[in-house]
Amino acid sequence: MSTDAQTPPNEAASPNGAAEPTPLAHKILLVTDAWEPQVNGVVRTLSSTNNELKAMGCEVEVISPADYPNTVPLITYSEIRLALGARDDVEDRFLAFAPDAVHIATEGTLGWDARAICLKHKFPFTTSYHTQFPEYVTARFNWIPLWAGYRFMHAFHDKSGRVMVATPTMQKQLELQGFRNTAIWSRGVDIEQFHPRLRGIDGGIYPADLPRPIFAYVGRVAVEKNIEAFLKLDLPGSKVVVGGGPALDELKTKYPTATFTGPKFGEELARHYADADVFVFPSFTDTFGLVILEAAATGTPVAGFVAPGPQDILPGTGAGIVDDDLQKACLEALKLKREDARALAERYSWRACAEDFRRNLEPLPKERGRRFWHKLADLRKRAKERRRIAREKREAERARGSAKA
Repeated sequence: MSTDAQTPPNEAASPNGAAEPTPLAHKILLVTDAWEPQVNGVVRTLSSTNNELKAMGCEVEVISPADYPNTVPLITYSEIRLALGARDDVEDRFLAFAPDAVHIATEGTLGWDARAICLKHKFPFTTSYHTQFPEYVTARFNWIPLWAGYRFMHAFHDKSGRVMVATPTMQKQLELQGFRNTAIWSRGVDIEQFHPRLRGIDGGIYPADLPRPIFAYVGRVAVEKNIEAFLKLDLPGSKVVVGGGPALDELKTKYPTATFTGPKFGEELARHYADADVFVFPSFTDTFGLVILEAAATGTPVAGFVAPGPQDILPGTGAGIVDDDLQKACLEALKLKREDARALAERYSWRACAEDFRRNLEPLPKERGRRFWHKLADLRKRAKERRRIAREKREAERARGSAKA
């Protein structure tokens, strides 16, 4: 299915040939292997979208690893827990909730469970492409060919009604890899949390003796983020890396003149963005780079490679420089006006992000939806009963535990 030819998700052809709006999804089932308390761009995107959908009056059911005790860490990304043996419960929740639309956000165990359940019941679903997984895997394990990663991604997304991607560059990149069902789902930023007023509070968050200008990277410290391309540069002032990850100790040893702060959160994180002079984004494997908007929201201009994210967000805005020469991009970004960076961020809102997401869901038409759930009424009844029995069992076990204590 080519996105150039398909009908927009909120429109359908009427008998007289005119486009008529189809109802947007009200009850949305979101299945994700990445969720709170994890801290990353995927979680921020899903959590913020969820909050906006609820504010718009939607009812959202989230299925995540936080719901299941039996989990294992994802190899090379231990912050992400993969739920095991959850398929029956996921199916029960799907049947009990009776959603208008199902969105499967990640390609982990819960994602595969949800995909199998939707296919079993012939229920349409959408997916999203948050990480350049094939490039990520090849960067970590160079003996795994790129084509193998794309074969895995095709297997996961091939039955999706829409694969939501963050930028036109990612859309084109996936289409070159044979994906024909993509749609744009942009991102947002909290322009109150990340704000220029934070710059220079109490003399600034960086030590007074740290040479200026300050070039900062914020994000996970891992090989696929290409941080060494930044740390190797011959730049004036100081290089700062904010974040944690598996490559942190190695990079601290290899680049002793750089400052490594470890992970930061909340206002402290926002101040690190605000007090930097240039934010450096060296990644080639991100699909958007939410941190670009967070930096820009504080007024800090951005330097990046010609890659998905920077090349979609920055050119022509005055908020950053994109170049194949990252050193040149960093030095040119120093000359930019901070107010232009802030102006860029103000164009992105989580409400607009949520509206894009909802339009892309393609819920079942109202009448077909009624027939679908009427047909599955008996399965839904049995699913509710199983969940009631399981809930009572858990409560009984907790009561026995309290009595023993």
